[in-house]
Amino acid sequence: MNAKFIFITGGVVSSLGKGITAASIGFLLKSRGLKVVNQKFDPYLNIDPGTMNPYQHGEVFVTVDGGETDLDLGHYERFTDVQLRKFNNTTAGKVYLSILDRERAGGYNGNTVQVIPHVTDEIRKRILQTAEETDADVIITEVGGTVGDIESLPFIEAIRQIKYSAGKGNCVFVHLGLLPYLKECGELKTKPMQHSVKELLGFGIQPDIIMCRSEKPLAKSIREKLGLFCNVTQDAIIENLSAKSIYEVPLMLEKEGLGKKLCSLLGLDDPTPSLNEWRAMVQRFYNPEKETTIALVGKYVELHDAYLSVAEALTAGGIHHNAKVKIEWIDAEKIVDAAKAAEILGKADGIVVPGGFGDRGTAGMILTAQYARENRVPYFGICLGMQIAVIEYARNVLGMADANSSEFNQTTDYPVIDLMPDQQGVKLGGTLRLGEFRCVITEGTLAEKAYKLHDILERHRHRYEFNNLYRAQFEASEMRLTGRNPERNLIEIVELSGHPWFLGVQFHPEFGSRPNRAHPLFRDFIGASIERTGK
Repeated sequence: MNAKFIFITGGVVSSLGKGITAASIGFLLKSRGLKVVNQKFDPYLNIDPGTMNPYQHGEVFVTVDGGETDLDLGHYERFTDVQLRKFNNTTAGKVYLSILDRERAGGYNGNTVQVIPHVTDEIRKRILQTAEETDADVIITEVGGTVGDIESLPFIEAIRQIKYSAGKGNCVFVHLGLLPYLKECGELKTKPMQHSVKELLGFGIQPDIIMCRSEKPLAKSIREKLGLFCNVTQDAIIENLSAKSIYEVPLMLEKEGLGKKLCSLLGLDDPTPSLNEWRAMVQRFYNPEKETTIALVGKYVELHDAYLSVAEALTAGGIHHNAKVKIEWIDAEKIVDAAKAAEILGKADGIVVPGGFGDRGTAGMILTAQYARENRVPYFGICLGMQIAVIEYARNVLGMADANSSEFNQTTDYPVIDLMPDQQGVKLGGTLRLGEFRCVITEGTLAEKAYKLHDILERHRHRYEFNNLYRAQFEASEMRLTGRNPERNLIEIVELSGHPWFLGVQFHPEFGSRPNRAHPLFRDFIGASIERTGK
């Protein structure tokens, strides 16, 4: 194992953008021809975010092997275009569960189990596992939380130990903190960053790079003060200003010399990075030639991070078409009848109904699907959004008056969406249909036109499916069943004939979208919406 390690910690306050920083570092090193892998260590005690309320944690990002992970892994994949795995996201819950299971099985031979060395050893093992299983040149590890948090201490100690064992030139610490700007005195203040670095030094870690989140550019005097009191050279103080788009961040950091400094500290060659394609993508984003309005109708819209990958995939679709995508975030519960649907959705050029669980808001989503179908508005249903389209069509076209999902109504006469047999009685937590599965696409369909393939792989996260008992009724109608999982004969895609663009998928295509390579379905959905805008 010859991997180098970069560890990213945060200080002063949370939510400064460690995930974007980690993803940007991955991008800058990959653009230099290095093989990189990002990973995230979260200090909370949940095993994973799969059972957490989206308002608590944002979206759950799903890896190809079925891991329910932190949303920052989505940033990593979108920036580096490297598919990640379950082991790329570790929580304190996973660490402690592994230790306690081993203790109960007698794996510690009767010894006392302690935070040091047992917890820190388990964390170190998981960090090194990524290096062993991926053969990457550089492993980039983001440590969640803020330095000084009690729950983060074992992780901080573990990365300190890794630097000791990895040796000089093989490990770099990047510390991201806030430099607040006080309008009253017109100054950036360095004291909070100094205290944050002092806290880190108290745990035995000297940052190699100080990354400063600030509203204003750093004056020479600020850099000198930080260098003096944080023990770093001037070229190791990196300005990290806010950008209009997160995709400009790596370009800004490269201009600040971050890529060059990292290569120097790690003893790596520093060839000219390949940034032209990314720069062109950012330029298209900043200079759209047209605009289209997309209504995103969901149940967690107050927290946009709950649909982060969907929003980014819509943006990527717009970038492909040189168009600005204006997302209207619509609470499904506010759509109470057909008149309200027309009022709220009337200005939308396209409608997305994304995934979700539970029956809250589903009545409004059904009215949304009906509005899109009857008014020929491009409709894209994702996971729950596909099921909603099926329920609406069964009720209002096929004559199944109380058609529903058994998730929402267990006594419905027409459970057109039903629980899979192998999900009966299964507890929550990593038990959904998770990860990548095959889908065979019917010829002459919107899906085939988009993918230009007949056999695809897409990521899933759900428990309920289209009920095959009703396939005959749908196949005789204009709602076509155009994608199927061949291993289990499960319906994956539905489309509406005679409609400009109406498609629902059981999987989550947003996880496979990239800002410089939009997912085919999002690309074509935005294309159809732009066409409606023109009309």
